[in-house]
Amino acid sequence: MSTNEHDAWKPARLLPTVGIRGQEEQERRATSALLAVMRAVPEFGHGLLKELGAPKSPAIQTFCEVRFRTQDGRLCIPDGAIVCERGRRRWMCLIEVKTGSARLRDEQIATYLDIARENGFDAVLTISNQITADSSESPVTIDGRKLRRVNLFHFSWWRILTEATMQSRYRGISDPDQAWILDELIAYLEHPAAGAGGFTDMGEHWVAVRRAAHDGTLRASEEARSVAERWEEFLQYLALSLSQDLGQHVTIVRARRQTTTSRIDETTRAMASEGHMTGAFRIPGAIGDVTLTADLRTRQTLTSVTFPAPSETRQRTRITWLLRQLKEAPRELRIDAAYKSIRQTVAGLLEQVAEQPDLLLCEQDPRRELRSFTLTLSRRLGQKRGRDEGSFVRETRHQLVDFYGDLVQNLKPWQAPAPKLREAPRDDEPPQDERRPTGATPPTGGGDGTAHVPAPPADDHARTVAP
Repeated sequence: MSTNEHDAWKPARLLPTVGIRGQEEQERRATSALLAVMRAVPEFGHGLLKELGAPKSPAIQTFCEVRFRTQDGRLCIPDGAIVCERGRRRWMCLIEVKTGSARLRDEQIATYLDIARENGFDAVLTISNQITADSSESPVTIDGRKLRRVNLFHFSWWRILTEATMQSRYRGISDPDQAWILDELIAYLEHPAAGAGGFTDMGEHWVAVRRAAHDGTLRASEEARSVAERWEEFLQYLALSLSQDLGQHVTIVRARRQTTTSRIDETTRAMASEGHMTGAFRIPGAIGDVTLTADLRTRQTLTSVTFPAPSETRQRTRITWLLRQLKEAPRELRIDAAYKSIRQTVAGLLEQVAEQPDLLLCEQDPRRELRSFTLTLSRRLGQKRGRDEGSFVRETRHQLVDFYGDLVQNLKPWQAPAPKLREAPRDDEPPQDERRPTGATPPTGGGDGTAHVPAPPADDHARTVAP
């Protein structure tokens, strides 16, 4: 046997995907795999549960297909349950899981909330491929009165995979065997047969809405709102994807106290009036927020970053400071320079500005203060609906990752130079008060070594003042 022959062998998996038949079997395996690994790898389990209010118990107890009777005698079987105990505190949570394209149902979750309340549970956790902004937002609509004593949380499978990846790659697992078990869960969730993938497509209305926006006939309809909802999910998917790649929590930039519903409404109006969808990502340590815009009218996807210009140099020096950092950037990169008290920016392509930096100076007043730069790169919008090559989801994700990796992560903010000490005199130099200008006449001295200061010239008109 050749030394490389074993490279083609399939590794044995702790959590195999072979033999999965149908939606029910898919959900049962995914639930069992997740809950078992949460118990076997406490660092991962506590990392997921801490924002749900669960205590950090010595051991996480997990169960599958727990059975309950409703008040009217019906049998209900939630997919699982989690119990955490620390000291005298006991926290219990019911689990409902969906995989693939299956959606959570309002009436089913409402029933589980009633069961949780009747049996002293603290929360109900739903898991599906539906992506929300955080665990406190749910894809289902529930009567608020059912949430008075029981909390409702939601995780997307992509969120769970992100947490597992960050724990494995960046934070680490102290026990080698537990680290291997967590890696097996990651391999399972990443397999297409597991039904626990990330964002799949922009929905059934994507093509029609995209064409209407391009033609200028799009209205704020239910179809447009459906695409806006998918866009919101897509942004969260991209933020989690960047978190997996960077090992840092990437978040969506949004106005304070702005809800997901209001953001979807805003996106729907923007599509109808301006033909574009936009969002911004805050990446820890980056020079500025990265903005992503899908312009449906021009069929272009734009990625951009805005950051302050140096504040203590001449205007042209501020431009050359930027150009020194863009030597390897694409020549078609657009640079916008924003000046104080002027609404419009001065713009130019990098290939032009690199040869003539003065193109970015303010024509009205070359001495006017340059406040910030915006770098923008545009690519052709992906047209297809799914995740294959040429699709909107695939091409947009690649563009965002490339824009950050090739440009943003290499940009360094301007830093004022450290203040310098005054130059100290050399040891062989006399003190400052003993230095004389060249050619000065030295004072004459008497025999006792003291200096005689010459008397001032006589003044013929001086008056003598009697003592």
